Amino acid sequence: MTKPQRPEGGGTGSIRPFTMGDLVAAERISARSYHLVDQAHTPRSRPVPAPRGADRADRWQQRSAHLLSTDPNGCWVAEVDGEVVGFAISFQRELMWLLASYAVTPEAQGLGIGRQLLDAALHSGRGCLRGMFNCSADPAAVRRYRRAGFDLHPYFQATGVVDHGAVPDAIETIRPGSVADAALLDSIDRRTRGAGHGPDHAILAAEYTLLVVDRPTAQGYAYVDSSGSPAVVAAIERGTAATLLWGCLAAARPDAHVTVAHISAANQWALDVALDAGLTVEQQGYLAVRHLPPPAPYLPHGSLM
Repeated sequence: MTKPQRPEGGGTGSIRPFTMGDLVAAERISARSYHLVDQAHTPRSRPVPAPRGADRADRWQQRSAHLLSTDPNGCWVAEVDGEVVGFAISFQRELMWLLASYAVTPEAQGLGIGRQLLDAALHSGRGCLRGMFNCSADPAAVRRYRRAGFDLHPYFQATGVVDHGAVPDAIETIRPGSVADAALLDSIDRRTRGAGHGPDHAILAAEYTLLVVDRPTAQGYAYVDSSGSPAVVAAIERGTAATLLWGCLAAARPDAHVTVAHISAANQWALDVALDAGLTVEQQGYLAVRHLPPPAPYLPHGSLM
């Protein structure tokens, strides 16, 4: 691996494999970098973004430790004078390459470190047929990912308080999911996004509630958090996906503020549900894909996709 340019004021930099001992430093870089991007690109009509709290920091480290254990060759850090200044966490599921998290401290940007981290992560997935990840609205990130050969598709995000009077009776077809549904979930994943989540379902199920529809002509699943915001929605057809999204929203408390994120233009059914539920729709970020159309009917997880 080549070294990045020499920083101003001296010092040398290097790219090396990510270790478990780097989790705390990487989480801090992630939290700071993502917060700065959120502050710069959140519309004025929305609340000022809050810094990442302790609970979210713990979950970030748990997910990253999981990916480091399953895909150590896809995880890299950058150091300058022995201090971690950037990282990339990527992973493979079947023949899909995915980028879970990637950031460089503001002080180390402009040195070529970000490019080298992304190159290292991409090299680890060189045998994959397809690639996918979520991208912020940061212009530098957009430029870097497009130059790396990814197609960028704008995302919508819907937020607000759910109109529970609009929830349809169809949610009665939803049942609670369990570990016994693993094969079904991966089968649905392959039909929607081109690869199963595999071991990622265990960590998703530990953090979220799993909802399932499994009927002869309707199959799908969703992970929903405690607020009623969906973390993943996947189904073999749009009607079932819409039912599952309604099932997530129905779980929200009457005064809870929910978010339906990562709605690509290929998933108009999700926009329809969000609007019928009384949520406000805005544009936010991009879906980056390579050799893959935007998955549908599908709403991906923020990092596990």
